[in-house]
Amino acid sequence: MSDERAVQEVLARYVRATDRRDGAAQGALFTDDAEVRIFEKAGPDRYEPVGEPLVGGAGVRYAVENFMAPHPEGGSSHHVTADHLITVDGDTAHLNAQFVVFEVRTTPERSIQAVESGYYDTELRRLDGEWKIVRHHALGDLPMRVTQP
Repeated sequence: MSDERAVQEVLARYVRATDRRDGAAQGALFTDDAEVRIFEKAGPDRYEPVGEPLVGGAGVRYAVENFMAPHPEGGSSHHVTADHLITVDGDTAHLNAQFVVFEVRTTPERSIQAVESGYYDTELRRLDGEWKIVRHHALGDLPMRVTQP
């Protein structure tokens, strides 16, 4: 597998873990000292941070398990990422991709609705042959639905 494809696959695993609310799987994608920030659009080409940064895979896992709302009965979510821009330089990589998050509900009526969109801007490093996220910024187009202490 090419380095570019391996980096893209890290994002694919990230969004699937988010959709499943699987903190352990999501946290495993990050280094121990990774920085994770969420931003919301504050104007053309300008973003403001939301909450405090998360640190490392343990911080990501904790946030997923304690702050992300569980899906309601008959509900799920699906991330779609597109237009991946990937550069690899030795053991470092940069990934930027568009994302859209859909809420799916089967009760009381069937519905699918886009609820979030924006860009993921991510730095990765290859450690022991495995790509890990060292910096991950979610740049939301709308105010993100985030609960942080």
